[in-house]
Amino acid sequence: MHFISAQEAVSQVKHHDKVFLQGSAATPERLVRALVQRSGELEDVELLSISSFGDEIFDHPKFKESFFINSLFVSANVRKHVNAAEGDYVPVFLSEIPLLFRQELLPLDVAFLHVSPPDKHGYCSLGVSVDIALAALERSEHVIAQVNPNMPRTHGDGLVHVNQIDAFVEVNDPLPEVSYQHKVTEVSLQIGKNCAELIEDRSCLQMGIGNIPDAVLSCLTNHKDLGVHTEMFSDGVLDLVEKGVITDKYKKKHPGIMIAGFVIGTRRLYDFVDDNPRVNFLDISYVNDTSVIRQNPRAVSINSAVEIDLTGQVCADSIGTYQFSGVGGQMDFMRGASLSEGGKPIIALSSTTKKGESKIVPFLKEGAGVVTTRAHVHYVVTEYGVAYLYGKNLRQRAEALTAIAHPNHRQALEKAVWERFEK
Repeated sequence: MHFISAQEAVSQVKHHDKVFLQGSAATPERLVRALVQRSGELEDVELLSISSFGDEIFDHPKFKESFFINSLFVSANVRKHVNAAEGDYVPVFLSEIPLLFRQELLPLDVAFLHVSPPDKHGYCSLGVSVDIALAALERSEHVIAQVNPNMPRTHGDGLVHVNQIDAFVEVNDPLPEVSYQHKVTEVSLQIGKNCAELIEDRSCLQMGIGNIPDAVLSCLTNHKDLGVHTEMFSDGVLDLVEKGVITDKYKKKHPGIMIAGFVIGTRRLYDFVDDNPRVNFLDISYVNDTSVIRQNPRAVSINSAVEIDLTGQVCADSIGTYQFSGVGGQMDFMRGASLSEGGKPIIALSSTTKKGESKIVPFLKEGAGVVTTRAHVHYVVTEYGVAYLYGKNLRQRAEALTAIAHPNHRQALEKAVWERFEK
């Protein structure tokens, strides 16, 4: 294995190339920064990724002269680009992104990866982000990897032989760390308690990202024999594993093993997954496959939303026409959990925004995207309680959602219900 500089490695990128960037905590920042330094030199290079880390890694005065971000999920560091002329967003279920690569509906020329050093057999690991990276590796003509001793070696699908990589860049950078546990508020903790009351022993969990999922996990310490099959998880699971709450004992798929596509958290989490056969990182087309999810009994999916209308339509990816995040895996797991024996798909959200505006609204904002349809919604949870919508007509849904809205907004919502159904 011969190391070269990041600048030399990214010199292989040509005009009009389509470049995949591994995401989340495995974002190959050193390679991305070197590539962006070529702004003004290249023409029409398309960058494809899901969520990525690295503040301002795409910021360059001439960025839009050379690059276009075709984002498969919108993270904070690409948001301004995706909502401007130098970027756009592809609405797609997370489970289907590998299909776009493998069928060359989104062809790839170059893949930027972030891997562990090779073992004695010559195998590196995709580490904390296997998800869509495996399919990108398979379909890219040219593969460039930054090799980092701080990247955990993870079990599952993410082994990459050095012969599959065309260029190596040596780095010794800490992985980005995020802690959601210290962001848990009184409101999110109450939401967590309300969700925990819905979760039975021996349930199989999928959690999204943020302070609400960690709040839910913190309220599950008295549960027994929980399992994990999720697109991602964070530090919130660690205490439950150490306390013997998460055992994965009663899963039908991969009993005894936690399944994920990627993780984001602190070094404590990265050390936990390092060389740990208890955790398998698998291709996201499998992890998020509805037919796989439903095979685990009592599958529980907990996801959040930007807003939800009185009929149960869930907007989770945009604020009006402003693209804020993405479809991701919400629908994969909402549907999978609903089809699971004893499963529970849950939308959990605070009743108001930081500005005090209601997140339960008569109508979604103009241009807002519906991620989860009203036909798929079962449970909606706020700090004020639980609304069960499945099998309910439109008026019953509106009344149930009004009951769990913030008290400051209930009168306005009651008026909207009256105007829609009685006036």
